[in-house]
Parts: sequence; C-alpha cells; structure tokens
Amino acid sequence: MSTQAPESPTALPEGQHGLRRHSDGAGAFVPVQTRSERFRSTSVGDFDEVTGREAVWKLSPVDRFRDLLAETLDGGPTPIDVVSAPGTTVAWVDRTEARTGRAGTPEDRAAAAAWTNTEQVLAITVDGESDENTTVRRHGFGSAPRAAHVVVEALPHSRGTVILDHSGTARLTENVEVVVGEGAHVTVVTVQDWDDDAVHLSSHFARVGRDATLKHVVVSLGGGVVRVNPSTHLAEQGSGVDALGVYFADAGQHLEQQVYVHHDAPNSRSRVSYKGALQGTGARTVWIGDVLIGRDATATDSYEQNRNLVLTDGTRADSIPNLEIETGDIAGAGHASATGRFDDEQLFYLQARGIPEDQARRLVVLGFLIEIVQQIGDSALEARLEEAIEAELRGGSAATAP
Repeated sequence: MSTQAPESPTALPEGQHGLRRHSDGAGAFVPVQTRSERFRSTSVGDFDEVTGREAVWKLSPVDRFRDLLAETLDGGPTPIDVVSAPGTTVAWVDRTEARTGRAGTPEDRAAAAAWTNTEQVLAITVDGESDENTTVRRHGFGSAPRAAHVVVEALPHSRGTVILDHSGTARLTENVEVVVGEGAHVTVVTVQDWDDDAVHLSSHFARVGRDATLKHVVVSLGGGVVRVNPSTHLAEQGSGVDALGVYFADAGQHLEQQVYVHHDAPNSRSRVSYKGALQGTGARTVWIGDVLIGRDATATDSYEQNRNLVLTDGTRADSIPNLEIETGDIAGAGHASATGRFDDEQLFYLQARGIPEDQARRLVVLGFLIEIVQQIGDSALEARLEEAIEAELRGGSAATAP
C-alpha cells in the first residue's frame, strides 16, 4: 500500500518528484518548495531511480550505496543482544502488524526500499517508569545489502530510555519509528559505531502525543557512509522534542543528518542541537535542519543549531538550517549554524597553564563535543563515547562496546 501527498487543483500528477504547474498556467514546473510537501510512499516502485541530483540526495555519495536503492533486498531478522529494563519488551513481530506505519512514511527511495523488503519488525515497547535503560545491540548484518524496520513505542504516561547500538560491518537501509503516547517521556539513542567499511542509511520517524516529550540522540562515529535522518511530528498540544546529535568524521568518512521538526499543535516545543568535528582528507559531514511551524501551532517555542569544528585541511562540512513559519502567534523561533577552525585563544589559555599542545587540543575538542554526550543520561554509554572521541583525536579506532 502506498500513500502520497495530496495534489493541488492545478497540479499535474505529482509522481515521484512532486513537480507541479505554476499558478500562472504557463506550463512550467517547479520543485517542491517546502519540506512538508515531499512525496511519500511505502513502495519502492513509486520512486524513480536515484541520479544524485535530487534535493534529498544531492549532498550524498550515491554511488557508494546504490545497491541499497534496489527493489529487492534481504529483509530477514538479524542477531541482536538485549539488556531490557523492567517494563520494556523487545520482540520480532510480523511486518503487517498494526503498530507499524503510525509515525511516518518514507520520503526517499532508500527508506521505501527498506519498508518494502522488511519481513519482520523489531518492536520495542516501553510500558513502565524504570530508571534503567534498555540496550539493543545490533550486529551480524554482513556485507550483503539488507533492509530493516524498528518500532519504538512508549505507551501513555510511561518513561524510559532505549539505546540502539550498532557495530560490525553492514550495508543497511532501515526505518525507525518512534511513537510517544500521551504524557510519556522517552529517550531514544542511536549509536553508529560501525566498522570502517559499513554503510548505514536510516530514516527515523517520530510522533509525539499530548504533553509528551521525546529526547532523540544521534551519535555517529564509525562507518564509511552513515546517513541518519530524523523526522519528528509534534502532533498534539504540549508535545516536545530535544533532538541532539554528535559526530566525528575521519578521512574518507561521510556522515550525514537531515533533521526535520514539524510543529503541528499549540504549545509545542523543540530544541535541535547537533555538533560535529572533522579531521583528515576527504572527511565530509552534512547537516540539514528543517523546522516547520504550522498554522495551528500557536505559542510554539523552537530553536535549532549546528556547530562544526574543522581540525585539519581537506575536510568539508555542509550546514543548512531552514525555518518556515505559517503563524504569527509564536513564543519564539530561531536557528544558527557555524563552521570554524580550532580556537587558538583557548589553546593559548591551556598552554599558558602548563598543558602540552597535543593534550590541550584534545581537551578543547572533547569539551566541544561532550556537551551533547552528557545529555544522553546513561553514565556507562557517556563514558564509552568520551573514550571513543579521545581515540578519534589520537587517530585510533573508536572504543568497542563493553
């Protein structure tokens, strides 16, 4: 079953690209102008072959993962290790279960390929108020192209943390749905600690209910190409999201995040904060942040920012914040983006106090990135990631999971 955005009265069939006729009737066509108008479908066959010139792919190294855009992929379940908190269950369920498809619909061919080919869905249900975390370690994907689907559901008035921890090698395209029920408060962390040859394309869709909050954290350290695109729908009054991300790109690595927050209800709140560092020839990061404040989202409070620290020559960081507001009755909205080199004043300050230059550099970079890591709320994971970042700075490999 497939779905797509509705057409306007003057539009030709939108097809795969969402093209539509100009209002002047001259027969010209224009691309989709707003983030919310993108074509959506759960069927890979509804999307054209990817050329790399499309808006959603133009900053991505498409030739490095073209096999993940195929119509047929292996969608069987893969090995997982689970440490489950009280009140949280983890199980494989049939893809036809009604719990799938409630948070969002694919907007690109890779996500649709995952949706079409997945055979079983990994369902994680939070139904309690435990202070313990549920960790799902995902591995054993192998080198063949694969599809996957994960659903994380926080039932009404529940509280918990779910960590999706990725390691090993993989060629994976997947969808992750997060459904946050009324009054629930949940944290979802995805850690990309892949081997150097791994390719991971992941579309996250979240729907946040009335007076509920979601903390969504993306950590990308390993992998050759990692593209995690989280989309959050603040669907009901009083809903909120803290969308956080930290990443470190080495030579030849491509780390990408396209973040979307849709304020669709009154009194909703969002904070988007992503930080990254780059070192080595060919290190590349892409961050695109889209925030849409709908016409019914009065009293919205929203802010997004992206900061990138360039450590060596030969790197490239693309940072593109976008903000669209359809109502004048908001509490506040803003965005910021900055990409720069090492702060020599901070380095001088530390060296003046007797700290050697190489150690001073590590301290400054670690302090820059650790602000995001420390908001995860899991001390063991935070310590592991701090060690991994230090290993990156030393030129070593990321720390492995305990």
